[in-house]
Amino acid sequence: MSDVVQENRDLIKEVLAVYPEKTAKKREKHLNVYEEGKADCGVKSNIKSNPGVMTTRGCAYAGSKGVVWGPIKDMIHISHGPVGCGYYSWSGRRNYYIGTTGIDTFGTMHFTSDFQEKDVVFGGDKKLAKLITELEELFPLNNGITIQSECPIGLIGDDIEAVARKATKETGKMVVPVRCEGFRGVSQSLGHHIANDTVRDWVFDKTDLDKLEFESTPYDVAIIGDYNIGGDAWSSRILLEEMGLRVVAQWSGDGTLNEMKVTPKVKLNLIHCYRSMNYISRHMEEKYGIPWLEYNFFGPTKIAESLRMIAERFDDKIKEGAERVIAQYQAQTDAILEKYLPRLQDKTVMIMVGGLRPRHVVPAFYDLGMKVIGTGYEFGHNDDYKRTTHYVDHGTLIYDDVTGFEFEEFVKKLKPDLVASGIKEKYVFQKMGLPFRQMHSWDYSGPYHGYDGFAIFARDMDMALNNPTWDLVKTPWKK
Repeated sequence: MSDVVQENRDLIKEVLAVYPEKTAKKREKHLNVYEEGKADCGVKSNIKSNPGVMTTRGCAYAGSKGVVWGPIKDMIHISHGPVGCGYYSWSGRRNYYIGTTGIDTFGTMHFTSDFQEKDVVFGGDKKLAKLITELEELFPLNNGITIQSECPIGLIGDDIEAVARKATKETGKMVVPVRCEGFRGVSQSLGHHIANDTVRDWVFDKTDLDKLEFESTPYDVAIIGDYNIGGDAWSSRILLEEMGLRVVAQWSGDGTLNEMKVTPKVKLNLIHCYRSMNYISRHMEEKYGIPWLEYNFFGPTKIAESLRMIAERFDDKIKEGAERVIAQYQAQTDAILEKYLPRLQDKTVMIMVGGLRPRHVVPAFYDLGMKVIGTGYEFGHNDDYKRTTHYVDHGTLIYDDVTGFEFEEFVKKLKPDLVASGIKEKYVFQKMGLPFRQMHSWDYSGPYHGYDGFAIFARDMDMALNNPTWDLVKTPWKK
């Protein structure tokens, strides 16, 4: 066993020692050190968080409304329940879109049924039906509505499905009920799954594909699971179209209901966030025979690898297009590396986010000469950790659903140059004098996908690490 593996295992034992015996035993299963050649990272995942610890996880409502459904721009998404949940999730993820807000797009608007005590006692179905009627009068150019249920709806047993069916008949538009009450499941991950199931049951199953106006080509693809944070989907779409493919749908970032409807007609589904959209991709493969593959457009190494992998599913025209695109951006990539590699070489980073980023972003750091010494998921599943083995180096510290205490202690002991995590952790580490990048919504920057995104990613990492502010504020271990 190498020294780094043993040192990190000793660190895990040291951090767990402060817990009560029962808690330490449970948390031990979620912490490990990756050893080269192993088939997975050796941690348990997708299990209920321990009561009393500070977890960074969200709820099922967050996974449905905040991730999968919310960015569909031409639909109105009702936060059905008390105002707080909708307010907290209001325009927080920077899902960019094109359109006129309040007229034909509604992504940054907040719609709530504003549940009160009397609604809990007497039920909220009538209130919901009235709300849908009012929304149709106020925003007639909406193309549909989703009902995103909050906790009280499930607890009192309101029949949102009946309301949705009646509203669909009255308006002639799709009204989709989503049973994403926050108490369901152990994290936002179940909300992704529930939202995927409603796309299947309330969009695909209620759409007559033969009646859709759609002219098919051999090069039709859909981008699935890219939420266009900071424009990510746009910078990815450029590359796909430059190599000769036709992107007929992207969802849910800058996506529309009609794009969802036509997706079963594409030749290949390209899935970016595997964790949140693998369910619907598997369904389309089983029902419509559409293959899918997970791609990674973080950093030039993985971009080139993904472009070639995608091209292999098509003819020589697309294969030649992929090589042309890679060559086209080579000079730009070389210039970025020439500028930033000397400034970032051998800097260490610890990552802790959700979705795909704990593995997908790793190669972008490697491209800049940086070293990832720890990574983990908020709500990963076992298959996420198996996929992570293809990205991390021997001896990397792995942590699942890491608690606030554990993460701080790991950082203090491993002393990374940069922490790449979420908004809940940002100010903790910045106040420690440690450079930080917010990797959920790119710290109000982006895009980070594609060749153009890599230029911004490199610039942002350099700004975070080499900002002269850090000469004035030192981390505890540098004082």
